[in-house]
Amino acid sequence: MKEIHLSECKYLTSSILLMAEHLENMANKLDRDSVIQMIEDIMAAKRVFVMGAGRSGLVGRAFAMRLMHLGLASHVVGESTTPAVSKDDVVIAISGSGQTRSIANLGRVAKEIGAKLVTITSNKESVLGELSDTTIVLPGRSKDDAGGYVERHMRGEYTYLTPLGTSFETSSSVFLDGVIAELIFITGASEEDLKSRHTNIE
Repeated sequence: MKEIHLSECKYLTSSILLMAEHLENMANKLDRDSVIQMIEDIMAAKRVFVMGAGRSGLVGRAFAMRLMHLGLASHVVGESTTPAVSKDDVVIAISGSGQTRSIANLGRVAKEIGAKLVTITSNKESVLGELSDTTIVLPGRSKDDAGGYVERHMRGEYTYLTPLGTSFETSSSVFLDGVIAELIFITGASEEDLKSRHTNIE
């Protein structure tokens, strides 16, 4: 096994700094009107349903948990205990490409039911982006940009870039934590309120 030297961790540090730069850029480019609409949709909904595939799905689960901590009725699409969606609900889809077939199909179902559909994506001109009532665009490199990633690697450019959709997933996670911070302010919830709803059977 090759011996690891601390100096060889320069790509680790570079990748973190690159993500920090990316997050700052994302925060400055957010469409505030779309974000406000998303928050209004959440506050007006009877229940919030969150969905995403793969790592985006994990980001969605973390967001749904925080909504529950705030006292909002939240569910993760695909869980065995998730109830049926109604027209009084909001469905939040997380998809970097906006084209993930399973999530796009579920988005169509949500719209057919009459629920509000909010999509978080890097691609507004996508199936989900065009289908949604509200679209939050987070600039980033989705899995569909993998070809460009490989080409840049071959040219020796950005050799420390995080793989595939990592930049979108990290951005969406940080963005949704920001949404939670805004909801905490709006609802006046305290940290004790959140702790009181945290699971006690771990």
